[in-house]
Amino acid sequence: MGAGFGLGLGLALASSAFIGGSFVLKKKGLLRLCRRGRARAGQGGHAYLREWLWWAGLLCMGVGEAANFAAYAFAPATLVTPLGALSVLVSAVLSSTFLNEQLNVHGKIGCILSILGSTVMVIHAPQEEEVSSLESMAEKLKDPGFIAFAVCVLVSSLLLIFVAGPRYGQSNVLVYVLVCSAIGSLSVSCVKGLGIALKELFSGKPVLKEPLGWVLLVCLVICISIQINYLNKALDIFNTSVVTPVYYVLFTTAVMTCSTILFKEWQHMVLDNVVGSISGFLTIVSGIFLLHAFRDMPFTPSLLPLFLQPGRADLHPPWSSADRHQSCQHQPLLPSEDKGSQSAEEK
Repeated sequence: MGAGFGLGLGLALASSAFIGGSFVLKKKGLLRLCRRGRARAGQGGHAYLREWLWWAGLLCMGVGEAANFAAYAFAPATLVTPLGALSVLVSAVLSSTFLNEQLNVHGKIGCILSILGSTVMVIHAPQEEEVSSLESMAEKLKDPGFIAFAVCVLVSSLLLIFVAGPRYGQSNVLVYVLVCSAIGSLSVSCVKGLGIALKELFSGKPVLKEPLGWVLLVCLVICISIQINYLNKALDIFNTSVVTPVYYVLFTTAVMTCSTILFKEWQHMVLDNVVGSISGFLTIVSGIFLLHAFRDMPFTPSLLPLFLQPGRADLHPPWSSADRHQSCQHQPLLPSEDKGSQSAEEK
């Protein structure tokens, strides 16, 4: 493990912790505004800008994104992005503690599966092509495959915002989260390019005169602004324990697709790593499904088998009861009352 790999891994872990906590702080601020009767973010209101808890959550998210920014500069995107599953665990645990949101046993198993799947993906992560300068980054951005991907992302985001949002945004969690995830895949590319620019700046190269660095910075600001806006709407309408895992799955899928097209990360992978990466991602999806699909299902001891229920006095199997299961050879063919009535008729 190289020094850059270890540094990127540590920054990615710190990023997950800060981002997971930021969801809870921002949700707490939005709930306070709702109790005061202010216009909700899901209805187009911006009263959250005067709530200090929301700003604290934004600060935590900023610190987490900064750590994430630095992690992308030192490690491949396919290492940094799957570790975002830890933010699901942090957010789910803190939500059940501070927001009184339900986290049943299915949700806990889902969190564990997400972590295990992320670990498998990290072990089998593909290696990206080396991009050491802004010139090589510019050549990759001109690739026809990436241009087609970016156009598809922009068109689909516009359709979700202006067509699907007004109709289904209040009832379907996927609408606003898809916007955040699609735009977020482009923001990761901007972050990767800016990380390369910072490395060149610290090495003494005249990066500030390069227009590509400024273009990437402007695009990053626009992408982050869109993500914050629609993530606030999703958090205001749906539970944090739902928004966070769904956002993770969609964001990870979008980033892996973008990284595959832009950096050709899967081009030189062996079969074992391909199977491991796909298996890890499917494990994450399974965990997210458990966390999302069974979030409202109460798990009570009555759902357990009888021998596992606490305080169960009668633990004997039913066939040990002599009065219930006598041998068929010793049982009368007719009940006693029927036999008495039968003998009376014969007389």
